[in-house]
Amino acid sequence: MKTSGLGELEAVLAVARRRNFRAAATELGVSTSALSHAVAGLESRIGVRLFNRTTRSVSLSEAGAQFVDSVAPALSTIRVAIEQAGSFRDTVSGMLRINTSAGAARQVMTLLIEFLQRYPEMQLDIVTEGRLIDIVAGGFDAGIRLAETVPQDMIAVPFGDTQRFAVVGSPAYFTRHKPPRTPGDLHAHRCIRARMPSGAIYSWEFERHGEAVRIDATGSLMVDEPGLMLQAARAGLGLAYLSEWNVATDLQAGTLIRVLEEWTPPLDGLCLYYPGRRHVPAGLRALIDMIREHADAQRLRRERPSKGKARSVRR
Repeated sequence: MKTSGLGELEAVLAVARRRNFRAAATELGVSTSALSHAVAGLESRIGVRLFNRTTRSVSLSEAGAQFVDSVAPALSTIRVAIEQAGSFRDTVSGMLRINTSAGAARQVMTLLIEFLQRYPEMQLDIVTEGRLIDIVAGGFDAGIRLAETVPQDMIAVPFGDTQRFAVVGSPAYFTRHKPPRTPGDLHAHRCIRARMPSGAIYSWEFERHGEAVRIDATGSLMVDEPGLMLQAARAGLGLAYLSEWNVATDLQAGTLIRVLEEWTPPLDGLCLYYPGRRHVPAGLRALIDMIREHADAQRLRRERPSKGKARSVRR
């Protein structure tokens, strides 16, 4: 039994109800000595005797009666508040605030919509921004980012699929330019450059057989949003370095052609991340379970034989 705070108050109210220390101890599920110690401790701190005790009876003192009259309603309110707060552990309801990037949000939006359909009492507040922030300081329950950017002190839940980047250009562009065979060939090409949220220009990253290469691409256009890069690549303005997710539809339709595919190995994909493992809200637990459910389904799909491949150029 706690011997301070609410435990002491519960002890006093139980003795006041039962007028007997043994009966009150039985009600609270503690020993008589622990109960007596809790009451005596409170009396000592406030400097007032709350109960008149004899070998045969226990009664409230005048100060004790006033104390109980004042404390009982307040403690009842506190109990209700604790029960209401605790209900969030088991009830999938309430608000979840999630910080993510615009690109990541587009990738997971289908799952988040399914989550709200499954749990209609839930609300999601999705805030998108390019820069990585401290989600705790920002008042967020969780974040969604590429695994490599998740802070090490966070608990990460992978979404399942790996991520790959792709270098793409339009068919019209490749009628005028020979497709690159190595990352070094990109220096002879017009590239659509990407500005990071920090303001830095992104260097294109490649790897093959353990050989890592970074290329500072050059070109006449610099943008800070993948959709704009995609639009420029479709128009034949140059080559773009984008995630497979962004270019999958164009590759299938043939409006973009992929090059240097063997230089872009799979990377760890998106993760939902959150601080610590204690007191995880029921809504967040439900979202984590759904993510794992989808990750298992994605793994099964990957294990099935592939029915086709994206169009690529290799010369």
